[in-house]
Amino acid sequence: MKFLSFKEATNQATFFSIILTICLLTIGILLTFMADITSAITFTSIGYAIISRPALWVLILLVFLIPLITYLIYNNFAKKLSEMQESLENESSKSYKINSFVSELIQENFETEYSLEGEDDKLGKSLLELRNTLKSNREIREKRRKEDEIRNWTAEGLANFGEILRRDNDNLNNFSFNVIKNLTNYINAIQGGFYLLQNEDDKKNRFFNLISFYAYGRKKFADNRIPWGKGIIGTSGLENKTIYITDLPDTYVTVTSGLGKANPRNLIVAPLIANEELFGVFEIASLNKLDKHQISFVEKVAESTASILSSVKMNMQTARLLEESKSQAQALSSQEEEMRQNMEELQATQEEAARQAQRFLKLETTVNHTMLRAEYHLNGILLYANTKFLNKLEYEANADVEGKHISMFISKKDEEWFQRIWNNLVKGGRHFEGYMKHVTKTGKDLWTMATYTCIRDEDGEVEQILFLGLDTTEHKKLSLNLEGIVDAVNRSSISIEFDINGNIKEYNESFLYLFKYSEKEISGLAIFDLIDTLELELFNKKWENVVRGMNFQGAFKVKTKSGEERWIRGAFSAVYNMYSEVEKVIYIGNDITREKLMEIESKKQNEIFKIQEKQLRETEKELSKKLKESRLEMKEQFKEIERIKIRNERTLEGALDAIITTSNDNKIIFFNEAAVILFGYNKDEVIGKDVGILFSNKTIAENEFVNKYTGPGDKKIVGQRKEVKIKTKKGDEIPVLILLSNAQVEKENTYTAFIQTIEVELF
Repeated sequence: MKFLSFKEATNQATFFSIILTICLLTIGILLTFMADITSAITFTSIGYAIISRPALWVLILLVFLIPLITYLIYNNFAKKLSEMQESLENESSKSYKINSFVSELIQENFETEYSLEGEDDKLGKSLLELRNTLKSNREIREKRRKEDEIRNWTAEGLANFGEILRRDNDNLNNFSFNVIKNLTNYINAIQGGFYLLQNEDDKKNRFFNLISFYAYGRKKFADNRIPWGKGIIGTSGLENKTIYITDLPDTYVTVTSGLGKANPRNLIVAPLIANEELFGVFEIASLNKLDKHQISFVEKVAESTASILSSVKMNMQTARLLEESKSQAQALSSQEEEMRQNMEELQATQEEAARQAQRFLKLETTVNHTMLRAEYHLNGILLYANTKFLNKLEYEANADVEGKHISMFISKKDEEWFQRIWNNLVKGGRHFEGYMKHVTKTGKDLWTMATYTCIRDEDGEVEQILFLGLDTTEHKKLSLNLEGIVDAVNRSSISIEFDINGNIKEYNESFLYLFKYSEKEISGLAIFDLIDTLELELFNKKWENVVRGMNFQGAFKVKTKSGEERWIRGAFSAVYNMYSEVEKVIYIGNDITREKLMEIESKKQNEIFKIQEKQLRETEKELSKKLKESRLEMKEQFKEIERIKIRNERTLEGALDAIITTSNDNKIIFFNEAAVILFGYNKDEVIGKDVGILFSNKTIAENEFVNKYTGPGDKKIVGQRKEVKIKTKKGDEIPVLILLSNAQVEKENTYTAFIQTIEVELF
């Protein structure tokens, strides 16, 4: 069925109205003549009838009015219908455009454009805002996904390395190789070296020694020694900071692999620092550039490794100190027993000398050979000294000391203390027996196990003071050294002494600080009261081995007075008596609660990351369908973009004006044929070169536009046509008009210069 247009309908209605009114007029005239049958129907009679009858005038008027009115009504109605139809078509077109735009948004094509109908197109503005919001959300979601991947990667790596660092830390070679191997593989590098700082206490002779090397998936063996402060390794250790190089020379790497000949181009060197102390350096080479999170991961592993090395070093020192302490204690115990026996024999000899005078000379000779002997007047003047006394105090003859005051053999610091002892002896008080420090002729300290006793006359009055002593200088120095070691251990570590039943006998301040007990509350406590109940059964087995003489080293959980959980790591060592029986147990350790909590928190975070990863995978499945559909569409878009790119390049290539495009670093990346003709350079001569070759040095220096155009940075004069002089390949300078435009793609600017020659026409 064919519909009439509005104009055809109007014309048809007007035509029918004209026919209708003419028929009415004809009928009216016929009726008039039918009423007067005598009149013949002629034009004259018709004219007379019309003039004589007003009703016919009305019919004649209707012949003109009805078609006119009909035309006006239909024409007005047709205009309104036309406007309505146009409005419907516009709304339909707008709805189609909105539907197409929304469909593109559903398919995540956020680059699609929507043209506004005008300034009042609120719906269009809302759709554009919606597109921008969805695009921003997608970018935020993608960024968050990447951040989650990095966090998961880092957390999983730290958890794995936490387990690796706990293994083989008693075997430095295996430990170092496992660390550098797993670290190199985890960050997808190809070579890694583990350097350990040697002679760290000797500032002149310390160096880095390569103890483990891993390359191309295999263990390598190399002997490499790096002096302190030399090269990249030495510099990293000296400055205590990570060094990352992205343009490594081909000659730097000396170890190659049969799997390939490609040398690494990137190198990271990270120092192993714990508690501001340097233990070594990681050196890792990679074919690919390392991201920031990979560099941060290497630094975290380096810090954890340094903490383990610090603990190993401390444990080794503690074990060595314990061994030295054990041997020194045994030696000191033996010497003290021997000293005590000697003193008992001396006392017995003195008593026997008082009862048996006849044996005095023989005994005196024996004493002079074994002990230091001197006799003093009550005023402190030396009356007699035997040869051993002279030798030990570094004097040659009796004349050097006899008649001298005893104060010359006593240190200035001990004079007050010794004077009290001497005054007591002069008054006939109890004899002195104990350690006594004398000063030799050259000012050295001479420690003796000394006895100062009174020699009485027949009346029982004090006549002289007798000194007898044994040289214990070496023993005393050993004892003082041992006391210093014990004091250092007490200040830096937790120290507890137990009997073989586990009861606490001695402890230091670090123990009280950690467990929050007062000294009164310690009485009656045993080691088993401190261990966490969950670990008590396993600890009992360890304790049984310790009291049998087997040392135990490790970490375990304890509880403080308030029930707070803490972790400590250290060693239990048995101490033997002179009969080689375990007499007591000494524990030396450190609080590792912070490290343990970090390890537990790391595991929790890893579980959370795994749950989030599962949720992300489910989300990825939902998005996979949309991605597949969008990929096909993107391929078509890429083809269209490529066609547009080729078309634009050909358009620019065929332009009559010279066109030059430069990158952000002022390198020429496009040079059309018109530019070739203008400057005289071939494209190969300028592509990749600095744009400054197209201008003279004078123009660059004096012309602000050219200076900013050829200079670094983004402060170029864009959008203004300037008259400048260019320099051709032949060296000629030509005045031209140049207009610079800017295009930014992914935060990188490119600049396009449109150059026109200036032609002067002479009339």
